[in-house]
Amino acid sequence: MMGNSVHLLACKKEERNLAEWHIGVIGGSGLYDPGALDDGQEIAVNSAFGEPSGPVTTGTLDGVRFTFIARHGKGHALGPTQVNYRANIDVLKRCGVTDVLAISAVGSLQEKLAPGHFVTVDQFIDRTTMRERSFFGDGVVAHVPLADPTCPRLTDHAAKAARKAGAKVSGKACYVAIEGPQFSTRAESDLYRNWKADVIGMTGMPEARLAREAELPYALLGMVTDYDCWHSPDADVDVSDIIKVMRENAELARTTLAHLASSLPGQRPASPIDTVLDNAIVTDRNAWSPSNLLRLDAIAGRLLKKSQGQRA
Repeated sequence: MMGNSVHLLACKKEERNLAEWHIGVIGGSGLYDPGALDDGQEIAVNSAFGEPSGPVTTGTLDGVRFTFIARHGKGHALGPTQVNYRANIDVLKRCGVTDVLAISAVGSLQEKLAPGHFVTVDQFIDRTTMRERSFFGDGVVAHVPLADPTCPRLTDHAAKAARKAGAKVSGKACYVAIEGPQFSTRAESDLYRNWKADVIGMTGMPEARLAREAELPYALLGMVTDYDCWHSPDADVDVSDIIKVMRENAELARTTLAHLASSLPGQRPASPIDTVLDNAIVTDRNAWSPSNLLRLDAIAGRLLKKSQGQRA
């Protein structure tokens, strides 16, 4: 059960143990209550990249550590453009998270993906324009590979857990991320369908990009709340319908997390994403400024520690 809330304001980062699962969950609307956690605590963690959406809630489910953050903040106070995606990912990394599962509401661009379905995402088309997309570039340059932006292993675990919870799950969806906060025009919706996109949302990017830069395997489980406006020539997307489906699916999503916790292997196998920065950073470490070192101490902390050991 949830314990007493504890508030800690610090930039200190926890050491990650990559042999043990620690799942960071970024919840969309309707998933702000993580349910019963053993030794649950609410912790406010500062980020070197500004204010995160809010405190994290951390504890264990079936012996597996989970750390939750509400993407849109308490009471859904932040719009999709106002979310500080960099700070949210940075905070999860500071908490020692090894993998990130995003749970998000999405609209459907395909007839077969009816409201109430869950989908796992394996590709993105990024149409966002107003968001910070990288931790790097201000004195330290990095180019991470992103051909396959989600982690197939974590995606598979999440899909199996959702099916066990009773959800109808479709896989290998292509997610088109739009800036919002407005929904699409009919012309845009038809265009995205012609691009073979399957679902549409406003938060999957740059979240997936930043998770990759932070060496965090990332999976996105989408809850289909509606058909985008392509589906009916006489009707528009209705927020009240979206909220209704999200509320209906919230308990199913929480049950999915419980099944995920109970089904993960006892030991976490290594992932190639754990070390993706090894060949991505092109700026010589000796050229990093003190401010770079402070800002990237969580995101690139593994490499900083490695380079310090080599100099010792």
